[in-house]
Amino acid sequence: MELAFAHFSSLRISAVTSFRSTYPHQTKTPIKPNCISSEHLLKTSNKFPSFGLYRHRTGFKHASKQRNFIWASSQIGAAGSDPLLNKVSAFRDACWRFLRPHTIRGTALGSVALVARVLIENPNLIKWSLLLKAFSGLLALICGNGYIVGINQIYDIGIDKVNKPYLPIAAGDLSVQSAWFLVIFFAATGLLIVAFNFGPFITSLYCLGLFLGTIYSVPPFRMKRFAVAAFLIIATVRGFLLNFGVYYATRAALGLSFEWNAPVAFITAFVTLFALVIAVTKDLPDVEGDRKFKISTLATKLGVRNITFLGSGLLLLNYVAAILAAIYMPQAFRRNLMIPAHVILASCLLFQTWLLERANYTKEAISGFYRFIWNLFYGEYAIFPFI
Repeated sequence: MELAFAHFSSLRISAVTSFRSTYPHQTKTPIKPNCISSEHLLKTSNKFPSFGLYRHRTGFKHASKQRNFIWASSQIGAAGSDPLLNKVSAFRDACWRFLRPHTIRGTALGSVALVARVLIENPNLIKWSLLLKAFSGLLALICGNGYIVGINQIYDIGIDKVNKPYLPIAAGDLSVQSAWFLVIFFAATGLLIVAFNFGPFITSLYCLGLFLGTIYSVPPFRMKRFAVAAFLIIATVRGFLLNFGVYYATRAALGLSFEWNAPVAFITAFVTLFALVIAVTKDLPDVEGDRKFKISTLATKLGVRNITFLGSGLLLLNYVAAILAAIYMPQAFRRNLMIPAHVILASCLLFQTWLLERANYTKEAISGFYRFIWNLFYGEYAIFPFI
């Protein structure tokens, strides 16, 4: 929820008017308020939940509440009257939306989970001196993520005005020039961090990820126009490259050679298939704009309902495979956690699919279902270090 404080300077004028009418011996200056009075706001504010301007307590006198509200309103009005602060705040908000926070959470949680798994397997090798290196690696991943989602927004302005009008470029909150500056900054910063800290092999994997993210969005390649190519790019970057790269880099930082083990092979395969599902379902809320701009996706070809069932079916297959792996490989996985956790996640998926069916696939319901898919993605990484 976003709260706009654009008219609190008007509230401040109303507050002064109310104060002077309370004390008639003061010299009155005629002021014409351009908003509803503070007394009226006080009467109506009790009908709505408090957002922190003041706290209502039983037994407070009306005058005390009035003074608190007038003081808070005047403070907010004073803060909101500074145009420089307003511009800085607006730019910060636009940059945050430009980064697509839900993708950052997936990247950050995935990398933290993989690092935690390596440390749990080798507790005797933990060194606090490596903490800075770990944070630099996470920053590089976030920069790479910012470059990929940013370059996509630069070349999708027309589509986003239909499908995602809240994104900063489409909404006019961030200029194309500023967006180019940000994506170049993200790419350069990420490359420098990786090159100076993680060696040539990880640097080459990082460059591969940036390259795939570029050809996904940028003409004349624009591989997102082709459903299969788009799915493979997303699954490769978010599935294989992230998991393999972070695991390899973490073991190398601890002085260990790379070797696959069952849990890491499991999470890499699981998340690669999961990334494929994200690639399939991400187009569900965007059908209208994709059809308008002749972007070929499975959702535009097969329909929203069929793609929903396809994505849910693939995820259920993932969860069944996880349960079977715990049953038949007890030496590699903790059954008492892995089985019930995936049963719960699979049950939640079935319930959300049923709710979407009941909602008749409205755009709001589809968007909610897609957000839930990401929550399942986060959930898998959250339990991975402990399975």
